[in-house]
Amino acid sequence: MSTDPFRTLGLPARFDLDPQEIERRYRELQKALHPDRFVGASAQERRISLSKAVEVNEAYRTLRDDLARGRALLALRGHDVKDGQPADPEFLMDVMERREALSEARSARDVEKARGLAERVRRENDRARQEITTLFEREAEPARIADVLSKMRYYRRFLDEVEVIEEEALS
Repeated sequence: MSTDPFRTLGLPARFDLDPQEIERRYRELQKALHPDRFVGASAQERRISLSKAVEVNEAYRTLRDDLARGRALLALRGHDVKDGQPADPEFLMDVMERREALSEARSARDVEKARGLAERVRRENDRARQEITTLFEREAEPARIADVLSKMRYYRRFLDEVEVIEEEALS
């Protein structure tokens, strides 16, 4: 990311941002940069406002997403985060077992079982989110923060797959 999404939206660079505040700042900036406001402006002013609007959109997408916001914060602290696996082998084994259980639920078209698995993953994702907030506040080791972000990525994929199973059941 080439720009600071927090600065672009005028928000503090921290993980636990209020989603409503992110939305409010985004809407304010989009309103200020709306093309109708630049109808009589020079071509250069229109290009600048369009460029700024694109930057605001990117910042909004980054800050409303926990994983992207976490990566952006680490990048601001000088740490590039790659999509790696969590370092905890127990976690990886647990993920494999859950994915197998989810695969069985999908094969059996057992939506309730999939939802039950999803509920547990949502709780763990919520705990990971709290942990990330604390780690950023305490300026913990970037590798530790990146590890928790990797776990959240697994949770997201799992929950996305449950949504697909639910949609398949409805069709």
